[in-house]
Amino acid sequence: MKQSKMIVLFLIPGFVLYSIFFIFPTLSAIFYSFTDWDGLTPAFNFVGLENYTKIFTNDYIFQKSLGNNMKFMLFVVIFQTLFSLIFALFLVKNTKANVLLRAIYFFPTILSSVSVAFIWSYMYDPSLGLINTVLAQLNLASLSQNWLGNADIAIYSIAIVQVWFHTGQMLIIFVAGLQAIPKDLYEVAEVEGANRWQVFRKITWPLVAPAATIVVAYTTIQSFKAFDLIFAMTRGGPNYSTEILATLIYNTAFRKFEFGYASAQSVIFMVIIAIITIMQFRILRANRVNY
Repeated sequence: MKQSKMIVLFLIPGFVLYSIFFIFPTLSAIFYSFTDWDGLTPAFNFVGLENYTKIFTNDYIFQKSLGNNMKFMLFVVIFQTLFSLIFALFLVKNTKANVLLRAIYFFPTILSSVSVAFIWSYMYDPSLGLINTVLAQLNLASLSQNWLGNADIAIYSIAIVQVWFHTGQMLIIFVAGLQAIPKDLYEVAEVEGANRWQVFRKITWPLVAPAATIVVAYTTIQSFKAFDLIFAMTRGGPNYSTEILATLIYNTAFRKFEFGYASAQSVIFMVIIAIITIMQFRILRANRVNY
């Protein structure tokens, strides 16, 4: 009994902090999503489901932002997971060269998002940027683009930055997962004459799937919350082509001062992330069971 009380006592500080920074703000957002609060004055009116109705029926920018977010998320999840897994397969052994390369690949992760945004904005500059300059030097000037000014490719240009920014971080997770696989299994597969693809499909992937689940889930949430990178590079432009839900909610709340409407957007935002994450966990778990 005394031990149980001690456990509860140690849990209280964490629960208090969790309540202050998550539970209370979440409940507040849900409450204000049914109001027309402007965020500046204490007065507000209850509007029922009006905010939600407007979002789903009469808010083109929200729908476009959601579409941009899905494009961004799919691109980042696919390529960031793929590249981090490939790099991890090559760098799984703890040799000096591999440890150095892991550190190099991880280095961008420790940079601030704003720093990364400024570096890549310069690289993407249509006149003086490194990318167009290199293309010109390679006699590929026809491939030069206004990478952040072209509405058709701007969201993908930022997605490439996001992949570069966090692939090294996901690489470490995959390396940890790969190193946890018993070496005996590989030795048995070698004796049985299995080729590399069979070893990967029957041993490596099923046993590294838990790490992949973490990578995919984290990358998904990360791509939905890439506010600072997008805001610093394009502020959602041109013509809302890089506007995602996080930047839209910010603009609605702190530029238009429609906090009630922004709260409704944030509630939907939270539900979308939860649904996608749960679906990913179930799909990856089902694949793991099938193996």
